Amino acid sequence: MSYDAAQLLDSVDRLALAAGAAILPFYNDGGPSADVSVKSDGTPVTDADHAAEAVIEAGLAELTPGLPIVAEEAMAAGRAPPIGTGPFWLVDPLDGTKEFIAHRGTFTVNIALVDEGRPVLGVVYAPALGERYLGGEGLGAWFDAGEGREAIAVRTPPEEGVTVVVSRSHGNPERRADFLRRFRVAAETSIGSSLKFCLLANGKADLYPRFGPTCEWDTAAGHAVLTAAGGRVETDGGAPLTYGKPGFGNPPFIAYGGVW
Repeated sequence: MSYDAAQLLDSVDRLALAAGAAILPFYNDGGPSADVSVKSDGTPVTDADHAAEAVIEAGLAELTPGLPIVAEEAMAAGRAPPIGTGPFWLVDPLDGTKEFIAHRGTFTVNIALVDEGRPVLGVVYAPALGERYLGGEGLGAWFDAGEGREAIAVRTPPEEGVTVVVSRSHGNPERRADFLRRFRVAAETSIGSSLKFCLLANGKADLYPRFGPTCEWDTAAGHAVLTAAGGRVETDGGAPLTYGKPGFGNPPFIAYGGVW
């Protein structure tokens, strides 16, 4: 597939906004209730997840006809498209469903394009916060809070120590603590969803170690933004984190901001 990356990123950005508009009525006070059910893996899903995914799937099918779309709720329902060897989309329509249910605004819409195992383009949108992060391979990365795009980049870790971001509700704290012993840690903060990658991309944090389970749709969009901003994501063995793996599950990984 050949594509104009910049034009495609603009289209995906608009699609993420549309998905966020489908989510917010379920979230805002006075809106319809978001009925919660539990999937076979024990994780929650709401009406808002399904509404956003329907918007994204329809939009991507029109934007790139024939390109496989791997979306979280479709996968949970057993609809796993063959991805072959070409590019494909990875979609998490509402990342951080627990944050959404708890009425914390740090849930996101995640849309990423994967090509040759790499997330080459991604948009992360936090509709309750009105914040978007987007980036693409060879394009750069941006933050947009509704007033236009601002270029972002990772920072060099400060001399006083790194800021570490961790998952609010998942992870392996013992293994994380053991890993962090090799660093001078100045601060540690927890936040839900793929915003952890975005804090690194925006130069607000330096390190995101993840030793708990994740799926590829949880990480691809944030990974794309972070890479476009100058960071990287590796397995705990030091290899690049890749996509299109059997089952779409991720191994433990570490996301890095600036120069190490």
